[in-house]
Amino acid sequence: MSHAPSNAAVGSNQTAGPASAVGNVDQVTRAAIAEISSIATLPEVTMKIIKLVEDPDSTAKDLNNIISNDPALGARILKVVNSAFYGLPGQIGSINRAIVLLGLNAVKNIAIAASLAKLFRGGRIAANFNARDLWTHCIAVASGTRLLAERAGLGLPDEAFLAGLIHDIGILVEIQARRPKFVEALELQQRTPDMTMREAERRIIGASHEDFGAALCRTWKFPASFAYVTGFHHRPNELEPANRTLTSLVHMADILAAELEMGFVGTVETREIPANLLTELKLTAAMIDEVKKAMPDAVQEAQALFSDAIA
Repeated sequence: MSHAPSNAAVGSNQTAGPASAVGNVDQVTRAAIAEISSIATLPEVTMKIIKLVEDPDSTAKDLNNIISNDPALGARILKVVNSAFYGLPGQIGSINRAIVLLGLNAVKNIAIAASLAKLFRGGRIAANFNARDLWTHCIAVASGTRLLAERAGLGLPDEAFLAGLIHDIGILVEIQARRPKFVEALELQQRTPDMTMREAERRIIGASHEDFGAALCRTWKFPASFAYVTGFHHRPNELEPANRTLTSLVHMADILAAELEMGFVGTVETREIPANLLTELKLTAAMIDEVKKAMPDAVQEAQALFSDAIA
């Protein structure tokens, strides 16, 4: 997958506009994230894993040592590794074996996904919004992104899955730091059918879930490709072609999840996949239909893998 040349490029995921407007969005997102230590700080073991995998001198043994200190996380990783997600022959009985087979980066992505699942705990906070429905939608987009990546011959199922899982994570920032205003934005959108969720959020909160999501990815020091996903998943065509592969896949999966009415789909702005994205990724309408048909089963499998984390 392509990565951005620098995180500065995703510092503010706004369309072209006055510099003052960009600055205001940055201030709004920074202030909100500073208030929510429960989300802004990933679990310590996850941060250690990210830091270790970024170190070119790290080894499988080093990663195994960290995960071994968190039996619950280790068990969840093995559950994923031994699932249909990878379809590996035979049962993998140790984290070290999983790392050897999949690589450090894949195990890191699985660990992050498992750590993030619990952030979606919660109930109904508005007439048309329930945190569990957001979880269902994000799992659906994660599963769809992985399936699309396979059809496009890109591989990297764990990276594609994680990208889909975090695409709407900016909403969690809004729920934690700006809940009354988020509810107000939901109500405004409901009263104004032609208004997108992003427009309602910007009007009421001063920034959208895309803005908050990209800012959170920078706080977590995620690769720039994930900041692009969270910051541009409704408008991948605004990215340079070299930087939009992962975001394009998530955008498509978001649309398919909405068509299938999987979870909270109030953020999805279109039901049409841009033709240029299909061409760029060498995907056909038939492939998209195949993915759409496969998504319900894939979502069920993914929910089972992470159900203990969100219970």
